[in-house]
Amino acid sequence: MELLMVTGLSGAGKSQVVNCLEDIGYYCVDNIPPRLMMDFISLAAKSGGQPEKAAFVVDVRGGLFFDELRGCLQEMEQSDIPIRILFIEASDSVLLRRYKETRRSHPLEKNGDVIRAIREEREKLSFVREHADIIIDSSSYKAADLYEEVKRLLLSEEERSSFSVTVQSFGYKYGVPQEADWVVDVRFLPNPFYVASLKKLTGKNKKVRDYVLRFEGSASFLEQISSAIVSLAPEYEKQGKYHLHLAVGCTGGRHRSVVIASELADILWEKGLRVNQTHRELENRK
Repeated sequence: MELLMVTGLSGAGKSQVVNCLEDIGYYCVDNIPPRLMMDFISLAAKSGGQPEKAAFVVDVRGGLFFDELRGCLQEMEQSDIPIRILFIEASDSVLLRRYKETRRSHPLEKNGDVIRAIREEREKLSFVREHADIIIDSSSYKAADLYEEVKRLLLSEEERSSFSVTVQSFGYKYGVPQEADWVVDVRFLPNPFYVASLKKLTGKNKKVRDYVLRFEGSASFLEQISSAIVSLAPEYEKQGKYHLHLAVGCTGGRHRSVVIASELADILWEKGLRVNQTHRELENRK
């Protein structure tokens, strides 16, 4: 298991870094007491289903627990447990500006003195910064720039260029998925629900699949949507967006949308994109 510890100054961008890490395949545990890192590693090793990559976010929000970090890192080193440290920082002036813009409180702030809190935190973190494998100064970064920098530092060139898509089927009668970036409607296709022999089946069944795909509109729809996604993927990446959530809807979410979502997922995979497919109504309304 590849291990990474993310730490650094409050307001420097750890949340954006965690979002990026999750998108590139890390199992992330935020604000974990240092002592529990060893427990997590031990449990994951025994379970047999451990994630390939795990990241722990440790910072001064842990209060007294944070003081255990030095000892935990020494213990991991003595136990030959390799873990890289990614340290995120920014200048005092930038951190102060960010706190004023967001009106958030610094975890060490007392009596409204943010500058004192920032400098105290910088002192508390000095020992771990000295041992960091990667240091990122986010002072001049926008969120998209920070996202790209993390990918550049942690991924191979081939991995950095990958764009992922989640294709989800759903039923309009149960509501449109709020997390969707794109929503496409396949109710223009004849509904297998009204075919007696297909009504109780789902889009996972070959008979339903063959029925839906035999209509001319299916092939042209699949080609146009898949081509659009593939052609726009590089443009999304330029804006710092590396994942697209595509929701495919029909009336009940059990026949047409399942077939089309499954076919789209296969086509996009064949075109070189990383794809995950999910079928909301089949999973939630058995």
